Amino acid sequence: MTSLDKPTSETDQPHRTDPQHAGGRHAAQQDDAKAVTEAALFEAFGGVRGMVETVLPGLLFVTIFTINKNLNASAIAALAVSLALVAVRLIRRDTVKHAFSGVFGVAFGVVFAKMTGDAKDFYLPGMLYTLGLAVAYIGTAVAGVPLIGLILGPVFKENLSWRTRNPGRKKAYTKASYAWGFILLAKCAILFPLYWWGDTTEFGWVLIALKIPPFLLAVYLTWIFLAKAPAPIDVFAEMEAEEQAEKERKAQAAAALRDPEA
Repeated sequence: MTSLDKPTSETDQPHRTDPQHAGGRHAAQQDDAKAVTEAALFEAFGGVRGMVETVLPGLLFVTIFTINKNLNASAIAALAVSLALVAVRLIRRDTVKHAFSGVFGVAFGVVFAKMTGDAKDFYLPGMLYTLGLAVAYIGTAVAGVPLIGLILGPVFKENLSWRTRNPGRKKAYTKASYAWGFILLAKCAILFPLYWWGDTTEFGWVLIALKIPPFLLAVYLTWIFLAKAPAPIDVFAEMEAEEQAEKERKAQAAAALRDPEA
């Protein structure tokens, strides 16, 4: 019997892909992608703690103003709690970008309200920022440089590689930016009429109620789009690999110079 006639062992058989195994592996990869995306979104947008830091100062302001109609007390309390949240992060050596952004937002609101004497103006800077952000999300998506990609690219260690090297990911970032833009525009469409014609207290409570749900919807849609998109290209790992390869080439060249006959 020739070697061609001999039965091959199981280990010699050509590898066949088990559809069930392949499907399980694909599902596991999808789960990993979703988990990574979820973690990146929480890191980029502050997670639960970031949401609390966003809502708490405004909630305290409207609560105190509802009780005693005292603009000074409401403004001082909101600013004090914002500073306390920053202090807690500093003591724990956590990232302070979300807390600091909250302080600046509250500070601008306090300045506006004190200048006009109208408690509703405490919310005006945040509303203008939301409107500007909505326009930025939509404008950058139209321009082909979606803002959500600029925000999340460094978090995923892909930087701007998605623009030219990962079209599926660029498409996902574009969809997510449109989602953020139109959700924020819808929020503005509700708040600005209330700002002009609504009661101060009622307006404040509506604004607080609209802090988290639109944000969560936008984050959820972003998660859906990115979880279905191709995996990010880790440009940092690529650069490290190139540096390592360059070191090895230099080492080999140096060895060849030391021992030409090798």
